[in-house]
Amino acid sequence: MPEVKKARAVGFNHIALEVGDIDEALAFYGRLFDFTLRGRSETAAFIDLGDQFLALQKGRTQAGDDGRHFGLVVDDKEAVRKTLAAAGVETIPSPFLDFRDPWGNRVEIVGYDNIQFTKAPYVLRGMGLAHLSKNDRAVRELTEKGMAPA
Repeated sequence: MPEVKKARAVGFNHIALEVGDIDEALAFYGRLFDFTLRGRSETAAFIDLGDQFLALQKGRTQAGDDGRHFGLVVDDKEAVRKTLAAAGVETIPSPFLDFRDPWGNRVEIVGYDNIQFTKAPYVLRGMGLAHLSKNDRAVRELTEKGMAPA
């Protein structure tokens, strides 16, 4: 059988979370994060993340997530920690900053400065986040892969 050229996965366009109610989900996430609503319907809402988005879809019925989660990159991880506490949202005991939303979706908060994930300068500028930078550890990781920011 001839070898078929495979596509290379290059990133995420969006993550979809199932929630019980769109209005409640927007209110919950709106208490925690500053975001722009890209669009919505009766059964879905789309939170803009620059060149990506978070889709909230009505219909969550399964139990809460334990290991399954997604890492949400933020400009200020400590601000999220304080906002979670102020909103009465319990964090999950772990070496990371994790919580579950009211529907059991597990979210890990990741600071932009501390990881190899990088948005293009023009995307950051368009998001009003051109001031963000990487710490030394993240720059080393990116440099080792030939992807260090200029």
